[in-house]
Amino acid sequence: MAVSTLQSYIAGRWVGAQAAKPLASAINGHVVAHTHEEALDFAEAMSFARGTALPGLLRTHFQDRARVLKALAAYLLERKEQLYAISAHTGATRSDSWIDIEGGIGTLFAYASIGGKDLPSSNVLHEGPAMRLGANNHFIGSHVLVPKRGVALHINAFNFPMWGMLEKFAPSFLAGMPCLVKPATSTSYVAEACVRLIVDSGLLPAGALQLIIGGTGDLFERLDEADVVTFTGSADTALMLKAHPNLLKKSIPFNAEADSLNCAILAPDVTPDDPEFDLFIKEVAREMTAKAGQKCTAIRRTLVPRHLTDAVATALKARLGKTVVGDPAVEGVRMGALASKAQQADVAERVAQLAKNCELLLSERDGFAPKGEGVSDGAFFPPTLLLARDSAASDAHHLEAFGPVTTLLPYGDFEEALHLAALGRGSLVGTLCTKTPALAAQAVPTFAAWHGRMLVLDREAALENTGHGSPLPKLKHGGPGRAGGGEELGGLRAVKHYLQRCAVQGSPTMISALTGEYQRGGAVTESDIHPFRRYFEDVEVGMSLLTHRRTVGEADIVAFGGLSGDYFYMHFDEVAAKASPFGQRIAHGYFVLSAAAGLFVSPAPGPVLANYGLENLRFVTPVAIGDTIQARLTAKRKIDRPPRDDQPAQGVIGWDVAVTNQRGELCASYEILTLVAKRVAG
Repeated sequence: MAVSTLQSYIAGRWVGAQAAKPLASAINGHVVAHTHEEALDFAEAMSFARGTALPGLLRTHFQDRARVLKALAAYLLERKEQLYAISAHTGATRSDSWIDIEGGIGTLFAYASIGGKDLPSSNVLHEGPAMRLGANNHFIGSHVLVPKRGVALHINAFNFPMWGMLEKFAPSFLAGMPCLVKPATSTSYVAEACVRLIVDSGLLPAGALQLIIGGTGDLFERLDEADVVTFTGSADTALMLKAHPNLLKKSIPFNAEADSLNCAILAPDVTPDDPEFDLFIKEVAREMTAKAGQKCTAIRRTLVPRHLTDAVATALKARLGKTVVGDPAVEGVRMGALASKAQQADVAERVAQLAKNCELLLSERDGFAPKGEGVSDGAFFPPTLLLARDSAASDAHHLEAFGPVTTLLPYGDFEEALHLAALGRGSLVGTLCTKTPALAAQAVPTFAAWHGRMLVLDREAALENTGHGSPLPKLKHGGPGRAGGGEELGGLRAVKHYLQRCAVQGSPTMISALTGEYQRGGAVTESDIHPFRRYFEDVEVGMSLLTHRRTVGEADIVAFGGLSGDYFYMHFDEVAAKASPFGQRIAHGYFVLSAAAGLFVSPAPGPVLANYGLENLRFVTPVAIGDTIQARLTAKRKIDRPPRDDQPAQGVIGWDVAVTNQRGELCASYEILTLVAKRVAG
């Protein structure tokens, strides 16, 4: 990699020509890039985001943006080797870089899928269900989520310059917010390379993503009420930024994900002969050595039963002793360097402080010799294992060495282990390794209160375990207290962080119009032809069909019982049924569903391709022998689907179904989901 001057990407152009701060390779200390000298005009950046990017994003909708994310992920995946070559200078091994690069790209794919499945073809997300606010259903209320019409400022940490950027960008872009990304300076060359590829793709609307190399200047003073700030880094920096006067004055949301003192507990039921013991040793060692321990989720505190302290220490030292440290380009190297010499000095200082009241079990500091040429100027640090003399008083509960370091903390009984876990005052993740479900259940009330995520590791979970330190797009990432008190990822939760929630009230007709979903009791459009005979584009929300009627006879109940094998007494035992709260025999609930389908289904081939789901089913009033039922089928909501080569063009329509009896009483209520073909152009 030739030495270059990094550039910021502001207001649709690259800025920076004069070299400023040198950025060194973590492997050999050679300069790989410089930051730029030029100051950035943040007034211009914010004006471009608000005036150009935001209107452009809002001309699209959730589904459109999901399709862009998918295309962008595919584009980056094809060019991943360029990013791996650059990432190597951070000291990362190939597997470390995989987490950063392909983990980040995978998050784009995940949010593309979330948007395609869970979000509408609009910029209004209904967060239902609607609630009656009046006795006769003339006045109802619900909630909608809409784009905030502001700008998202993402401030990222040095350890995952690509994943950290993309896991914040994906949900904010999906929500319709333009982003300003500020990577940590020491590894900003990876983020810059990724943004260059994104810009070259031409897939994003102008200004949807801007890049800041260097400081933020007066940017915080330029933030407004509709903006959002997200941060990943140290707890001290998070506190400083969160207390910025402009953020406090304007109540600007600040989501922090801070480094935390995560723990792993070996439960007292596990013995050295159990598979769980080996799984625990492997998990702790992996979290110490992956990314050279530079993970906000890494295991800093290893809690073990006091009688197993020696066994755990011996097993960990043996496993860590086999870890070859050095230049990842050298065959056999399994752990690379810390991100910078400054980081190396900081970890060494923290270890020295921890060692004041701990025993140093494994360090190799004196004879430490990383593999590779020119590595003497690199930022390498050996795997380091400490043992606390007094677990409760250990500095490990408030002091973090952000590298390949963990402290063994022996405990007496399980309650003491849970108490020690809570002394971290809030963590991103904790692992409990046990073979006893009751112990896991016992841990939850205490453990979950202080942790954002809890991994229960046993021999069964190990078959597919993704790891203590692996945040997943579908699960939230964040934690209370020291961990920052914020949340990222978590599937749709992250998108909602960039949306504004508003309560809406009105008649069912008005709420239907506001939410884009038909609400029971609202005005309908009686379809002149059967709705199932219409293509996706021709169906409108509120389009409805009132079916013919059907009287339910005893023969129907007997026939359905024979076909289904359901001979429940309420359907067949006259005496027992009379003694029940219903006072008579009633039809099977699933017969009512089947009969309703017979009323509203159009049997001939047509645009409706398949019924693939049923949601929110409720049986309200029983259907007795002799009752007459009728169904109303109404188009409730529509979700567009992108074209696929292996399928006809189609969309999803959710249909509201209300089954009533001859007295107008609601018998069954539910929603069915259908795949509906689009018209073929021609």
